[in-house]
Amino acid sequence: MNLYVHFPFCRAKCTYCALHSRGGSTAAERAAYVARLAAVVRDRLPATPLETVYFGGGTPALCDLAPLLDALAPRLAPGAEFTVELHPRDVTRATLQTLKDGGVNRISMGVQSLDDDILKHMARGYTFHDAERAFGLVKDYFDNAGIDLIVGYPGETAALLPRHARLANWGLAHCSVYSLILEEQSRLFRLLSGDGQAALDQPPSDETVLDRLAAVARFLAELGLQRYEISSYAVPGRECRHNLATWRGEDYIGLGEGAHGRIGRIRTQNWMGEDLAAFEQVSEESDRMERLLFRLRTRDGLDATLLRGDGQAVLERNREAGLLTRDGTIYRLTARGTEVCDAILTELV
Repeated sequence: MNLYVHFPFCRAKCTYCALHSRGGSTAAERAAYVARLAAVVRDRLPATPLETVYFGGGTPALCDLAPLLDALAPRLAPGAEFTVELHPRDVTRATLQTLKDGGVNRISMGVQSLDDDILKHMARGYTFHDAERAFGLVKDYFDNAGIDLIVGYPGETAALLPRHARLANWGLAHCSVYSLILEEQSRLFRLLSGDGQAALDQPPSDETVLDRLAAVARFLAELGLQRYEISSYAVPGRECRHNLATWRGEDYIGLGEGAHGRIGRIRTQNWMGEDLAAFEQVSEESDRMERLLFRLRTRDGLDATLLRGDGQAVLERNREAGLLTRDGTIYRLTARGTEVCDAILTELV
């Protein structure tokens, strides 16, 4: 079994963010939230050992995680992968030691940009040099550690800056690279609309963003990070097992505000220990297709023999268009195909 735990607390909302998170919480509110999660882990989780655990947010380390780590310790399978997302401002030796002592063995640090002006506008609260120092400290405790980057933010002038070369010395095991999604609920959307404030430069064009994503992919390959999913790159053997489990169709429990889960045919949202019967149950076919199709996002590819109807014809048509390759019955995305994967999946559905 796999477990995702969501923490909705932030110091402040990043300008681009429309996810379930909030600023301004008190220490008491955060402690009560962790205590409730720990109670669910002790009393309500299935008995199946946890093969992967992922703490996301929000900003998990704004909370005192020790009570939850203690509750999870006896539930972990031998060799389990345990990831915690960290904001660079939360990286201290005390925090890292607490996480390591609590069974965490993988860190994902949200850097987002190496451009100080963009970081400032994102409201991230640190500079490139702060992030560099923080990741260096992370590596003192965790060999399996990586970062997130965003491409296509307003004001971005190039895919790579001269300081990107310094990432070669960071010892990255993993890197996730996302194109900016401009959400209407985000502060960035309102700023770009010029709601009484000076409007910003618009984000780069889609074509420019795709070119920049390709440039970042080439750069990461030079650092030894191989693309194993549309947005994910890793040193061989350091792929995120939790995310791969999701893309390969395994069950995962989503615990906490903003968390989604998949347990059999049950789909949960914002689960805090309630009876699972209160949540949505999907049809057998919907469940089968959901678990199957996301394999196309990964380098594993999609076995065409598992599709029904005209699914194989859809794959072959996209292969002829240069979006897929075929190895026997397995279809995989080409570099061009990664840019339009959602459209291919929509055709298959």
